[in-house]
Amino acid sequence: MLKRASAVSAFAVLAAISAPMIHAADLVKVDGSSTVFPITEAMAEEFQKTEKGKTQVTVGISGTGGGFKKFCRGETDISDASRPIKESEVKLCKENGIEYIELPVALDALTVVINPKNDWVDRLSVEELKKMWEPAAQDKITNWNQIRPGFPDRPLKLFGPGTDSGTYDYFVEAVIEGKSTRGDFTASEDDNVLVQGVASDVNALGFFGLAYYDENQGKLKAAPISWKGGKAVSPSVENAKNASYQPLSRPIFIYVNKKTADEKAYVRRFVEFYLDNRNSQKLVKEVGYVPLPEKAYDMAMNNFKKRQTGTVFHGSEVGIGIEELLARAPK
Repeated sequence: MLKRASAVSAFAVLAAISAPMIHAADLVKVDGSSTVFPITEAMAEEFQKTEKGKTQVTVGISGTGGGFKKFCRGETDISDASRPIKESEVKLCKENGIEYIELPVALDALTVVINPKNDWVDRLSVEELKKMWEPAAQDKITNWNQIRPGFPDRPLKLFGPGTDSGTYDYFVEAVIEGKSTRGDFTASEDDNVLVQGVASDVNALGFFGLAYYDENQGKLKAAPISWKGGKAVSPSVENAKNASYQPLSRPIFIYVNKKTADEKAYVRRFVEFYLDNRNSQKLVKEVGYVPLPEKAYDMAMNNFKKRQTGTVFHGSEVGIGIEELLARAPK
C-alpha cells in the first residue's frame, strides 16, 4: 500500500480529473502528513466502496505543517498529522474561525534506519542520536568515528523529513529536546525519497515512520534504540503498543473541521467509518501501524460525536497512556 505514496502526483492528478465529475458536496478533502497518509488512503478506499460512488475522498501529502496551513485556512475538511497541533497553528485556525476536533487514530514507532551493509551499528542511544542531529553538530560532526569510539572512519550521511513534517517535529522534541536540528542533511517530505537515500549509501542514517521501514525491510536495517541507559529496544508494533520503545513511540492524528462535520453528513460518515473499531483495528494494522486500544477508539468516537474541540495532546509526552490523554479536558 505504501508504494502508492510515491505516486502521489499521479494520485493528485486523478483527483483533479475526477472531482468535477461529481457534485462538490460529495467530496471529502484531506491533506497533511505523509506518515498518516497510508492509513487515511486505506480508509478512503474502503469507505468509498461502502458509499457506492456517492462520496469521493481525496488525500494529499504536504506534510503535517503544510496540511495544517491549508486546514486552518478552511481549504480542507480533515488534516492528517503525525504530531499534535502547534500553538502557532491553533492561533491561525482561531484567526480564520476554524474550530477543530482532535482525534488520535493510531500509534507509530518512529524508526531510525541504516543501510543493510552497515556492520558497525548494532544499537544507538538517544544521546548518540542527539550528538548526530543537534544544531551544534552542523559542519562539525561529520564522521561515524565521532559518534562512538570504535565506529569506523567513514563520512556520516544523514537523511530526514523536512521541517514541514510532524515526524521531524516529534524527533526534535523527543531526541534533541529543542526546536531544530542541524541543517546540513538531505531532507524530503516524501518518505520514499528517504528510503532510497539510505538504501543506496552504506554510510547513511535516516528516520521516518514504522510503516515505511516495514515496507522496505529488504533495503534497510532498523537500529535498536536505548533511552536513559536502558536496554536497546527495536521498533515494532508490539514494542510501540507495550510502550517499551521510548521515546520514539507516538500517537498520530486526524483533525476535523467542526463546521464541516456539523454541516456535511458525508464527512461525518467518513470520520465515523475511520474511528469504528471494526475498520481501525484491521486497516491500521494492514498498513503497518499500531491500532489504538479499542477503548481509545470508543473515546475518540465519543469526542467526535460530542464535537469536542481543542487539543489535549501537547508535544512529545512520554509515558502517558492514550486513554489518559483522551480523558483530559481540552484547551
